[in-house]
Amino acid sequence: MQFELHKLIRDNIKVLKPYSSARHEFTGKASVFLDANENAYGSPVAENYNRYPDPLQWQLKFQLARIKGVPAENIFIGNGSDEVIDLAYRIFCEPRKDNVIICPPTYGMYQVSANINDVAIKKVNLTRDFELDVEGIMNATDNHTKLLFICSPNNPTGNNMNRTDVEVLLNNFPGIIIIDEAYINFSKQKTFIQELTEYPNLIVMQTLSKAWGLAALRLGLCFASMDIIDIFNKVKPPYNINEASQQIALDALQETVMVNKWIREVVHQKEELAAALVRLPFVKKVYPTDANFILVKVNDADTLYQYLADNEIVVRNRNKEVLCENCLRITVGTPEENKNLLSTLKKYQG
Repeated sequence: MQFELHKLIRDNIKVLKPYSSARHEFTGKASVFLDANENAYGSPVAENYNRYPDPLQWQLKFQLARIKGVPAENIFIGNGSDEVIDLAYRIFCEPRKDNVIICPPTYGMYQVSANINDVAIKKVNLTRDFELDVEGIMNATDNHTKLLFICSPNNPTGNNMNRTDVEVLLNNFPGIIIIDEAYINFSKQKTFIQELTEYPNLIVMQTLSKAWGLAALRLGLCFASMDIIDIFNKVKPPYNINEASQQIALDALQETVMVNKWIREVVHQKEELAAALVRLPFVKKVYPTDANFILVKVNDADTLYQYLADNEIVVRNRNKEVLCENCLRITVGTPEENKNLLSTLKKYQG
């Protein structure tokens, strides 16, 4: 099946003339900047904050390219992965005409963003083992199916999707496949980033919010072909990533040794926490996980959730999610936080 990107893009996006900022138009060397109506006197809080940031975040992309092993031109940086998701809808999906496929239980923003953009959602639930229903997905496609969202490792179940299943879909799905790898740093499965040259219909999302500990900065990463990245840059707001976030992220990306140490510690803590949870009498099942959280099936999720909240411990109640009846999602904390959690759970009388 030959992939033709132009057939998937909305007509108004094809002819869109993007906003051209002052920093887009000037690429040379200069010492005096009188082009962007900035406050030339500076900022009362930090040097250089009076100037608009690099609209394409090149220094940050060069650092990411070194770490991820892909050209900077194949990287888009969003204001969180949620911006990447929203842009994908706005680029590829005609409101009230096109549809996308999601595979519940999965990350909720896929559906929320579809509703905001007035795009129909087709739900093809995961199997009882939390794997992709490949046949169901292909049967759900039609001439107006533009996107398929695959979360791997999946949120809230924590498991990786079977790689062969994903490859079958990449070779047969008629639209764009977006693989959300927010938790890939905690996983034994390799990223799909290295498959970009093989699959022109592939978009891979990652984030600096999880393993890199920069959730407050809201930096989502998107890896795709240059053609797709060019369209994202065409549609995004001119300065979607602020200067403070760019600078802090640049500093953080120098600390790969520390981050890798944290990842190993989280994985170790996760194994210990899972082993302790499975011994509790009201725990029915602890699901295998490749993320930094654990999905736990209990006797009564609503009651246990409230008990923990009353004891100032907040977890995520997934009881109302398909295939997750009476399940709580528990993030792996520090050793002290995990000890506190277990101590509190051992006093639970449910």
